[in-house]
Amino acid sequence: MALLNFRKAAPETTTVNPQVEAFLQNYSIEVMPRTAEKVEDFRALLPEGTRVYIAHIEGTPIEDMVATAARLAKDGYNVMPHFPARIIKDKATLADWIARYQGEADVKQALLLAGGVSEPHGAFDSSMQLLDTGLFDKAGFERLHVAGHPEGNRDIDPDGSMKNVDEALAWKQAFNERTDAQMALATQFAFEAGPIIEWANGIKANGIDLPVHIGIAGPAKLQTLIKFAIACGVGPSLKVLQKRAMDVTKLLLPYEPTEVLTELAAHKAANPDFNIESVHFFPLGGIKTNANWAIEHGGNAAVPANSQ
Repeated sequence: MALLNFRKAAPETTTVNPQVEAFLQNYSIEVMPRTAEKVEDFRALLPEGTRVYIAHIEGTPIEDMVATAARLAKDGYNVMPHFPARIIKDKATLADWIARYQGEADVKQALLLAGGVSEPHGAFDSSMQLLDTGLFDKAGFERLHVAGHPEGNRDIDPDGSMKNVDEALAWKQAFNERTDAQMALATQFAFEAGPIIEWANGIKANGIDLPVHIGIAGPAKLQTLIKFAIACGVGPSLKVLQKRAMDVTKLLLPYEPTEVLTELAAHKAANPDFNIESVHFFPLGGIKTNANWAIEHGGNAAVPANSQ
């Protein structure tokens, strides 16, 4: 059965918002080896061509990462593994990882980021250092995504400013301009549309024209989202969850990203040049739950050949 144009029929009670449907086209999603193991058949959840990021958490053996990449690639997905700079010991290790991914899964895309550990394990501290090795260009990678932080990042700017984050963005923009790499910003998740729109407009005004793939937390229990939001350093929009938690009538109800995506989709429809072009889901409540939610709201994750 061909899955490229896969679309599960939405329940009769679901009214699809056409703006949200348009905004969800070509969305991507993230998995980890241990969560992927729980999915019997990804083809029952995600259309062929979906871009699937594979998160590399500290302590995960590279063998598990590569095996997950090979499985997803075999099933017809565009695989994009994380390369977290701070857990990569040295240039030789980086070259070995690249060779394994390409040899066993034909990987040609990567998300480069600093990683969530406080102390580097070796030579690298940032995604910029990984880019500077030249290894991804030498290996013929077609797409390199880097991190964006709509609400800042306390690991990068301990004083709560955006100074270092903005300087890093400017560096990444310059790298994009002097190379043939196809690049985009994959961002941390946030829960409020206003700060996201303000940040996206701000970086564009400052000359950053990298396409933005906005991070969105998928449906999950409220307590789960608050835990992840605090751990990941999500900033001002965390108050959206905290306010909801104070309402006992909503405390036990699952969170869904309907409101934030509806507002972002409406803004995109009114401003076609808005630099957010794709949604990237963090399936904190489970891959199946997230995939079904996306389908029910009009999402078709198949990625056209000319997609950013």
